[in-house]
Amino acid sequence: MVLQRDLPIEVAGNAEPGSRVEGTLGDDTANAQAGPDGRFRLTFSSHDAASEPMTLTVSDPTGTARLSGVLVGDVYLCSGQSNMELPVVRALNVSNELRMAGDEGLRLLQVPKVTASTPVHAFGEAAHWQAASGDTAADFSAACFYMGKQLRADHPDVPVGLIHSSWGGSAANAWLSPEGVRILYGEQPLARLRQYDQDPLAAARSFAPEWYDWYRGVSGGSEPWKDSAQLDWRPIPKFSFWNEWTGTGLDTNPNGLVWLRQTFTLTPEQAASAGSISIGAIDDLDMTFVNGAPVGYTFGWGTERTYRVPAADLKAGKNEVLIAAWNAWDTGGFYAGPDRLFFSPGDGGDAVPLGADWDYAVMRTDEAPPRAPWDALVGTGVMHNAMIAPIGPMRVKGVAWYQGEADVGQPGYADRLRELFAGWRRQFGDQARMMVVQLAGWGTPQAEPVASGWAELRQQQLDAVVADDNAALVAATDLGEPTDIHPANKNVLGKRLAMAAEGEPMPMPDSAVLTGDTIRLRLSGVEGGLRAIGGPYGLGVELCGEMQESCRFVLPALQGDTMLIRTDQGGPVARVRHAWSDAPLINLYDERGLPVPGFELPVAQP
Repeated sequence: MVLQRDLPIEVAGNAEPGSRVEGTLGDDTANAQAGPDGRFRLTFSSHDAASEPMTLTVSDPTGTARLSGVLVGDVYLCSGQSNMELPVVRALNVSNELRMAGDEGLRLLQVPKVTASTPVHAFGEAAHWQAASGDTAADFSAACFYMGKQLRADHPDVPVGLIHSSWGGSAANAWLSPEGVRILYGEQPLARLRQYDQDPLAAARSFAPEWYDWYRGVSGGSEPWKDSAQLDWRPIPKFSFWNEWTGTGLDTNPNGLVWLRQTFTLTPEQAASAGSISIGAIDDLDMTFVNGAPVGYTFGWGTERTYRVPAADLKAGKNEVLIAAWNAWDTGGFYAGPDRLFFSPGDGGDAVPLGADWDYAVMRTDEAPPRAPWDALVGTGVMHNAMIAPIGPMRVKGVAWYQGEADVGQPGYADRLRELFAGWRRQFGDQARMMVVQLAGWGTPQAEPVASGWAELRQQQLDAVVADDNAALVAATDLGEPTDIHPANKNVLGKRLAMAAEGEPMPMPDSAVLTGDTIRLRLSGVEGGLRAIGGPYGLGVELCGEMQESCRFVLPALQGDTMLIRTDQGGPVARVRHAWSDAPLINLYDERGLPVPGFELPVAQP
């Protein structure tokens, strides 16, 4: 592994409660006493960068743990969603890059993908540091790996440690520390997470009223959990993803909410004791009811569901199970075969099959249902708790964050980034530099100025970086691919991340001032002046009044680090924008090849 240079080195772990713990790191020693819970923390003195491996030993009266091959250098955490997760094998120039990937001074740690309701000390699965090689780098984060590779090239005497902890589709909420959750949302989400840990059924029933309110709102007041006859039921064509139900409309538009219904028969003895209902895996999300009572909520397209059903919710004879299944992308509905769906009586008797002959009813709405705090992808802090907290108090030099696609359209992203920054620094040290990748372009390029949720999120990324004293915005808009939300050019992105990690200034909007009939838009962090690639003018620059329909493209003249924009062509002048669309076409760079990011600035007027 690699430990952070030039800072005190902290090592945490478990030992016998109250026992004396002693540690050595090379020639350095430290000691501590384990607390009543067995937790301890050793603090070693700071070390210079060291490529010669050292040994770390930690001992208590029961034995000694020994780790060899420890280097000292710079450590970075890389986190986010699928664009940070995208592996080297899906980036560019794969065969050559893997052939040259071997480097004993570049160490990689892949954090297992697990969630937890409260912070834990250990990873959900075994995790091991490994030296970079063609084999170990292949499935590692490409953006993170290429950042580390460039840092090693720039400073070959400094080992680099990369910790990759990402999850495709995850929202920023999932990575918040408990303190960040409390600051943004109060105690209720944390209380519900604790409740879910202790009693998932009680947590589901606590969350259900919020789900009820949403459904009544989008359905005009319908309450099918009280009376399923309110819905227009039809037999499912076959037991499969509903994408395969030809002629139902779900085969051409699989996104939205579909109700699934089945009955099962219990004897008086079976109904007299609590049982559990297994419904296989539902893609993506379910809210499940038995005889009108909510029994569970889960997000996860490959996650099998088993929910406890109290005896009070069962009856002798026919019982009804309703599943409100929500699909947001690709396939929807049943993921596992019908053999995975059954009711298990609490008396230990034989399981009651639910069979394959279900009914379905479609409820079309574009409004997504509310998500529970324990939701796998957007639950408050569930990824921090299992994928960040177990890293412990080790120092890191910086954090590379590539996420935001899942938060487009959700207000308050800049606030979430602020609390993410604060949570990482509480754990890894105030020195940690934050590098935020501004979303790459994706979608259909537009010929006219448009409103854009992606552009608005890019602006919030920029705002969060500007508000922080030790952060950098790494533009990736130009690296996007219109038809692929996961662009392959992480090779160049990694180099830009390395520049940000080393503190190189990045092009950033500074001010826009109207003087006469010309706006002088100045950018900071520009090296060698602005350059328009492929022509004499910068593209993707707009002037706007207060309303979207007032926005129009303009052609700025370039003068060093400044754009000169004439306003004598008419139209209101309140804001200036650059790269303001989901998939903008841009050509403004400085001489290092760093692009001007997407932004909106108010125009200061005399």
